[in-house]
Amino acid sequence: MLEFHGKAIEAAIFDMDGTMFDTERLRFKTLTQAAQELAGVPLPEQLLIDCLGLSAASAAALTRERLGAEFPYEAVRQHGDTLELAHVRAHGVPIKRGLLAVLERLRRAGLKMAVATSSRRAIAEEYLINAGVYKYFDLLVCGDEVSRGKPAPEIFERAAAALHCPVERALMLEDSENGVRSAVSAGGQVLVVLDIKPLPDDVTEGALARYPNMAALLADLAECTPRLPLPVPTEPFPQAINQQQVGIHGFGAMGGGYLAQVLSHWDGYTRPGRIVASTGNALLREAVNAFGSQYSVRYGSMAFDQAIDRLHMIDSADTHAVANMYRDCDLVALCLPESAITGQAAVIAQGLKDRLAASGRPLTVLVVLNKVGGAEFVREQVTQALCMVMPASQADRVLDRTDFVETVVTRIVSKLTEAALLRQLRIKRDLFQRNMTQRRTGFSPEGTQLLADLSVDGGRALAPIVDALRDAGEPASAMAPLHLVLFNSETDMPLYAQAGSPVLEHLRQVKTVPDIAQIQQLKNRLWNGTHAIIAWKAALLGHATIGQAMSDPRVTTLMERVLTQELAPAFRAIYPGLATQLPDFIETFRARCAVAFKDPCRRVGRDPLRKLQRGERVLGSLNMARQAGIAAPGLAMGAALAVQYALMPGVCGARDPECQRIRALYAQRQSLRDVLAWDGPYQGHPYDGLRPESDPGDALMLDEIELAFEALRADFADPVVGLEPSDAGQPVPCVSP
Repeated sequence: MLEFHGKAIEAAIFDMDGTMFDTERLRFKTLTQAAQELAGVPLPEQLLIDCLGLSAASAAALTRERLGAEFPYEAVRQHGDTLELAHVRAHGVPIKRGLLAVLERLRRAGLKMAVATSSRRAIAEEYLINAGVYKYFDLLVCGDEVSRGKPAPEIFERAAAALHCPVERALMLEDSENGVRSAVSAGGQVLVVLDIKPLPDDVTEGALARYPNMAALLADLAECTPRLPLPVPTEPFPQAINQQQVGIHGFGAMGGGYLAQVLSHWDGYTRPGRIVASTGNALLREAVNAFGSQYSVRYGSMAFDQAIDRLHMIDSADTHAVANMYRDCDLVALCLPESAITGQAAVIAQGLKDRLAASGRPLTVLVVLNKVGGAEFVREQVTQALCMVMPASQADRVLDRTDFVETVVTRIVSKLTEAALLRQLRIKRDLFQRNMTQRRTGFSPEGTQLLADLSVDGGRALAPIVDALRDAGEPASAMAPLHLVLFNSETDMPLYAQAGSPVLEHLRQVKTVPDIAQIQQLKNRLWNGTHAIIAWKAALLGHATIGQAMSDPRVTTLMERVLTQELAPAFRAIYPGLATQLPDFIETFRARCAVAFKDPCRRVGRDPLRKLQRGERVLGSLNMARQAGIAAPGLAMGAALAVQYALMPGVCGARDPECQRIRALYAQRQSLRDVLAWDGPYQGHPYDGLRPESDPGDALMLDEIELAFEALRADFADPVVGLEPSDAGQPVPCVSP
């Protein structure tokens, strides 16, 4: 039962051509071709339009009325059907955009469903099977099975009766004038989904609702069907595939290890037919495409590998392909580092310009930048690039149709190193070769018995079909036992996003919030800041991963101090609305650190200069605690740890550019102030360092950090130059085979 527009609905009855399938335009083409070939004259377009929704007998009568009694309508229609069928068998049935999602929602709402079409049963069944939608319908009533076709109500009345549904409790979906008249006369709840021919108001006045297309109906239907709850990591993706395409601009840890999974769950009813993802890593790109456009994400805490499929990798240097992603996709997740945005803005702008010319459809861009104000930053960069390629008025039209959405990611994901990926590929190449060798040398006993069974009692006719299917399936089946693990991930499911984009309101894993800035602060400071602090501490103590460091009380004591005694009370004071979420965030952080044995401290501790900016995760938290009147020696120690970490190239890596910059700044006068109050250029902007001369609060923070730093220098007086953690006898994190 479904409550829709105030009506209690038990069943849905669909017209086929023009409503579900975009076959009317195809039929115009094939009938015109058939008429030209058999009668030597094309069919007038107006005649074709006027025949829409008519039964074969009614269409024949109208055609002879206009073209003469001798016109061979039956032969033309039969030849047109043959041409149309050949096209459909070669190219598939053209499905209306949004249809599959509509069918899935109606079916899962518990409705009985039928097709009421003027087409013959043989044609209707083939089209429904070809389109993959036959499974949704309980029964068909076809044009060759009724005595009076549309606009008479018989076909809809028979369909409702066969479903044991009162006509007034049946949705009846139609596109043509005759179809609408038929459904209205039957007494159903008529939904008009327009196709080629506009309908007069007097025809549609008895309808329950009118939609310009199937996608508009889907948006309306989504409001009265339940939004599914967050999935669990082991839950399969929706089986039903819709016609949507989504993009991931930047196939790194967040793009490939998280956003692809969010997009694959989509709204829980259907999922996109294709995910396009860009990467500059040729090995990664070719590996994913070679594995049948799929790979796996490993949830180590659950010993579970989740396969992401229907993914096509493109080269991020192929500007045409990247621009096409923005032109064609229904949603794009932008997962690039801030430093790469400026260089990609022109490509994004070109894609948006092409989109305006091609369709003008709105686009949602999920900005996953790990930066407060990241969406506005991207919008500014793209705006500048747009103004270089089009007039300002057109740029405004593009921006009006493009929603740059701020997000907060609550999951930790790590990407396998290239060395680990190569090792994995070599092992799986050998497995593949063994699988193929076994298939070349013979079939399994079960397969041999199958062929023997098919050869009994007339089964010989099926043997060639089975042979062909077996041969076609061999390469795929040889790869079946193999999967390519690219990412290690924790299990936190939600992606937080700023409310406002209609498409996001129905995505299963997206939680839209009215003020994303508060969630950003909570995640950026409570999680990211603490994560970086314990990574710096752990690395200095010789631990390779966060998980290993959790056995060291020197690390966990600092973590608990920062979480529970400094950050939690500061958040309660500054952001009282987040008080109820704090315990969950803290507990989740503890739990994920405890099992983060594949989370390298170097990865977590990277970019210390960025994290030491005035408003960033460490100093921003220290300032927040100071404003709330809370002593925060743990956060002050965290800032000192960042500098000490960078000063030891054997710990942080001699070639890390941000650590090199910190070492150069510190070396000038052996002064912590020269690092934290630096005002030089950073990623195209002045570095946002402390301003102790002009801001008393900054001066107090600098004093606190200097005290902590002096204590650290006593423990780490001599930098361990060139000594890697693995060389010092520390365990190296294992990688996914």
